[in-house]
Amino acid sequence: MNKVYDAVGIGIGPFNLSLAALTNDLQDADILFLEQEASFDWHPGMLIEGMDLQTPFIADLVTLADPTNRFSYLNYLHEHNRIYQFYFFNRFTIPREEYNTYCKWVSFRLDNCQFGQRVTDVSAMPDESCYKVTARSTEDESERSYYAKHIILGTGSIPNIPEALQGFPEEDITHTSRYMYLKNTLKQGNSITVVGSGQSASEVFYDLLQDQKEGAYDLTWFTRSSGIFQKEDTGLGKEVFSPEYVDYFYNLPLRDRMESLENLSTIRNGVDPKLLEKIYELLYNRSIESPLQQITIQTNTAVNTMEPGDNSQNRAYSLQCEQWQKGEKFTYPADKVILATGYKPHLPDWLENFYEYIEWEDEKRFRVTADYRLVFKDSRKNQIYTLTNIEHSHGSSATNLGLSVLRNQKIINSIAGKEIYPIPQQAVFQQFEMKKLY
Repeated sequence: MNKVYDAVGIGIGPFNLSLAALTNDLQDADILFLEQEASFDWHPGMLIEGMDLQTPFIADLVTLADPTNRFSYLNYLHEHNRIYQFYFFNRFTIPREEYNTYCKWVSFRLDNCQFGQRVTDVSAMPDESCYKVTARSTEDESERSYYAKHIILGTGSIPNIPEALQGFPEEDITHTSRYMYLKNTLKQGNSITVVGSGQSASEVFYDLLQDQKEGAYDLTWFTRSSGIFQKEDTGLGKEVFSPEYVDYFYNLPLRDRMESLENLSTIRNGVDPKLLEKIYELLYNRSIESPLQQITIQTNTAVNTMEPGDNSQNRAYSLQCEQWQKGEKFTYPADKVILATGYKPHLPDWLENFYEYIEWEDEKRFRVTADYRLVFKDSRKNQIYTLTNIEHSHGSSATNLGLSVLRNQKIINSIAGKEIYPIPQQAVFQQFEMKKLY
């Protein structure tokens, strides 16, 4: 008889890795996690030296649910004899590169994670009250089946590259997710343009700016947003990343939820203030000797299409741009282009098996329960939990590392059918709607 797990998690990014760490030693939730990559690696193409994670170290994989858990970041430091260095480091944030190293350390110690397993199909088996998960080894192409009462979708996101900017050689036109792999090739161009706003664009621009004098390339930064804004960094402002706000957001109508996401754009997508200070300081110091003729920074500017350049421009590509606020279109030359155009949810092909049975809020967004279950048209006992494509339902919590533990607490409690990890109450000082006084 085949073993039936309580759940199979598909994909092992930080969200499912947190879930694996919180359940590895539990008797109440037997969950297996599968990942197609050979090992854990979190955005390796953006591990620029000296760049920090945007959430504090306390928002690691486990601490907000279980501070005594052996997979905490502090225990990682302790086991690596780095806890005094971190103490003298004297910061609440940590380098992104070390966060990745910490996650690797956790993944090596988990018994419930299997890497090198590409899930090719998931199908319901109503007679067996479970799902069948088919996976293929990336090493020898052998196929294996797993069975689970529930599925946890944690396939993350993929680069969001506008269709009009696709189809060009990657060594010339690339997404920020590939930056570290291609930075040396990119810096060989005579003219480099960064497209987009937010943290990733700022980090890449700063890295290129630091090496610009040596590389002698022209450096341009175009962003469609109306400014280059810092992220909200005050206590009250950051309380939108809280259990209370997630609950408030979830109960709004879809149109109000989508509007709220727009209103919170600077909190969600703003740039680390310290990084903006570093950029400005470098620009200021470099301008002492002469005007910054090789540097262009322009907001309110969309890059709509690209074409091969002509001989008159002496550049490999011609960017068709628009300063949208003034309605002015212009052509801009570039040899290399780095797209900081964000990410979109990665929904695997096998999910189409369930599309006709799922309730949808609109043509792209499926309906999700408060505890992260897809809503089916039938009243099935076997659930599909999702950590992917939930920005419309759970707001800022969808991509925030600090709230991943909260999501996983709710999923674990739901799968176990009892409270394994208590959900925090009154976690913030403000309220988001008027409470009844009677």
